[in-house]
Amino acid sequence: MNITDSIGDMLTRIRNANAALKQEVLVPHSKLKTEIARLLKKEGYVTDYAVAQEGAHKQIRIQLKFSGKTPAIEGIKRVSRPGRRVYVGSEEMPRVQGGMGTALVSTSRGIMTGTEARKLKVGGELLCTVW
Repeated sequence: MNITDSIGDMLTRIRNANAALKQEVLVPHSKLKTEIARLLKKEGYVTDYAVAQEGAHKQIRIQLKFSGKTPAIEGIKRVSRPGRRVYVGSEEMPRVQGGMGTALVSTSRGIMTGTEARKLKVGGELLCTVW
C-alpha cells in the first residue's frame, strides 16, 4: 500500500487504537516516526515504544497509556500536511490547550516540542499537536 502522508497515518493509527482501548499499536518504521514516538514517551502520552522486526519490515510497537479506561492522549491532530505545509517561528509557536498540550516541531536541530523550540529560539515545521 502506498501512503502519501506517513505521519498522518501514524497519528490516525494511534487515534483509532485509543478509541478502541487497545494497549498497543504497530506503525511502519521510519526515523521520523521513531522520533515522534520518543517525544510522545518523553511527554508522558505513551508508556513505551520499541522498534521490532516484523517479517521483512521493521515496525514501531507503541504501548499506549491509560488511566482506567481514559486514554492519556485526548486528541492528536496533524497540522502540517503534504498539501499544506505549516511553518512557525519561535515567537509564534502555538501553546496547545493553554499549555496543557504539546506541539511537535521539526526544526533544523531535530524534532522537538514547541516549548523546547521556544527556549532555543528556533522555528520549523509544525508537525502535530497532542493534548
